[in-house]
Amino acid sequence: MSHSDADLAKAASIDVFFHVIYADKAKRRGYVAKQQITDQMTVLNYVNSGLSFTLASTEYVQNADWFSNAGPNSRQQNEMKPQLRKGGKSTLNVYTYANNPKDDDVVILHSSLPGGTTSNYNLGQTLTHEVGHWVGLYHTFQDSCSGKGDEVADTPAKRTPTSGCPKGKDTCAAPGLDPIHSRIDNYMDYSYDACMTELTSGQIDRLQAQMRTYRGVSV
Repeated sequence: MSHSDADLAKAASIDVFFHVIYADKAKRRGYVAKQQITDQMTVLNYVNSGLSFTLASTEYVQNADWFSNAGPNSRQQNEMKPQLRKGGKSTLNVYTYANNPKDDDVVILHSSLPGGTTSNYNLGQTLTHEVGHWVGLYHTFQDSCSGKGDEVADTPAKRTPTSGCPKGKDTCAAPGLDPIHSRIDNYMDYSYDACMTELTSGQIDRLQAQMRTYRGVSV
């Protein structure tokens, strides 16, 4: 589902603070043009989730050590985030640098923004995917073919992450084709950006409940 202007007007607004960490102004060394950030926000707001994302500020921080070495529990990240983070639990802080760790707030590879250099993953859907985790969604391949999966009823179980944009993939015995290119093109898989287009109604219900419970956002 995609947002219309009317949907955005009714959606709960989330402030987004972008922190571009770069070594120098070469593209491969982390520098991200402001237009890429504008384009990234457009991609993020295309998802009809009941949330709208507003760019509150962008800051550029030149620090080669942080760019190359920040990661979960690292000295660099422990220095960086307390200095840069803005807002409370309902504000989204996005950091772009060379690594792609998974912890609170969102960190993405600098070359994954629209117009970046990471082949097949440079249309902006890496941020959409990672924000999906921030709002409480699991991967569609969570728990493989057993267990509770992603705890969403309308995403059929799938055994493994998807690569590329395959059609008709069915990796588990439970009813339903895998949630990629056979039924919907799900943001919470690992397929190419070009074939990520949708969340299910169940995923939207879950993320809205998670935002109300854990981040105090009325949606």
